[in-house]
Amino acid sequence: MLINITPQAVRVARIEDGVVEALHIEHVGRRGTVGNIYLGRVSRVLPGMQAAFVDLGQERAGFLHMSDLHEGQVLTAGMPLTVQVMKDPLGGKGARLTACISLPSRRLVLMPGGSGIGVSSRIEEGERMRLREVMATLPEVDADGFIVRTAAEGATYDALHAELVYLHRLWEVVRSGLAAASAPSLVHEELPLVQRMIRDLAGTHIDRIVVDSREVHTVATRFAGAFLPELDTRIELHDGSSPLFDAHGVEKEIERALDRRVPLKSGGHLVIDQAEALVAVDVNTGGYVGKKNLEETALKTNVEAAKEIARQLRLRNLGGLSIIDIIDMEVAEHRGRVLEVLEGEVKRDHASTRIGSVSSLGLVEMTRSRNRESLAELLCEPCRECAGRGTVRVHDH
Repeated sequence: MLINITPQAVRVARIEDGVVEALHIEHVGRRGTVGNIYLGRVSRVLPGMQAAFVDLGQERAGFLHMSDLHEGQVLTAGMPLTVQVMKDPLGGKGARLTACISLPSRRLVLMPGGSGIGVSSRIEEGERMRLREVMATLPEVDADGFIVRTAAEGATYDALHAELVYLHRLWEVVRSGLAAASAPSLVHEELPLVQRMIRDLAGTHIDRIVVDSREVHTVATRFAGAFLPELDTRIELHDGSSPLFDAHGVEKEIERALDRRVPLKSGGHLVIDQAEALVAVDVNTGGYVGKKNLEETALKTNVEAAKEIARQLRLRNLGGLSIIDIIDMEVAEHRGRVLEVLEGEVKRDHASTRIGSVSSLGLVEMTRSRNRESLAELLCEPCRECAGRGTVRVHDH
């Protein structure tokens, strides 16, 4: 994990086998609000949409769907309401909210007022059963709902108990803040990007965390020492002559992630277009002609493309609906193989994804949850000449 600090932004890149797998950017003065807890005030109830707008004391009201309320909860205009941000404001839309609060730690997520114990499906079945049994023996675990995160794999009773105690104490602090607050106001703010990334992404699979700021290195070391002591010795200060992101090829990767065209090693390429309603991905063989026949060429290119598409969606933080136009294949087993590869690759993604089958037109539908702006939205602005359309009218007179 590489942590780069500039006067304008904090940037965190995750590198696996020399390849940039994920990138997170937080501009100074534009911290995300996902995870923040507010005492809001219901400004409008929209029965026809089964939704409500909630005033958070910000420029735009947040949007709350009735499915994100506790069962039996009824809203009226003007009433105070405790809500948490699920998605940052995107485009012209306000923040997406939920009334079902959750507080994460490294291995657990506390859902106050909830019930039951859920265990990450990414953990194999035997370990899931062990974790569920350990959780069932913890004191006061029945008082609320819990999710056991992927990072809990191999965790001991003592480690889980310590986090449970921490989360209960944190919730008491939040409850005290809510009792003293007047609507609308911010009651609990999520961790800054550096601490959040260490908490959510770091683990035994992280070999090194390199920071290029002495001040932030101190902050990260103290945070790890308090909550993740196993990482303490893996956090180091960058002392190379080259800038951190240049030394690891991240700057070049960022530039490539802003291009429409993505080359594949085989000689094929992807074309990725981000629109308002969806992301369109076109797979092309390009200069790759294969060695056997068209079907084998298509299969090889599509499999390589599936791996790269999953990485590009993570890297660019492209969410919502994606339509992937793969190269036509006649053999059903080959289409299944491409979907199998794509499904395997998206399991590495922390965002929730769903993949449909290959349609009769050779298209694959895929959805990916997104709670923050895409890389292009963070780093670019619409062209003043073409207003973001990508073309300028040629005058014919």
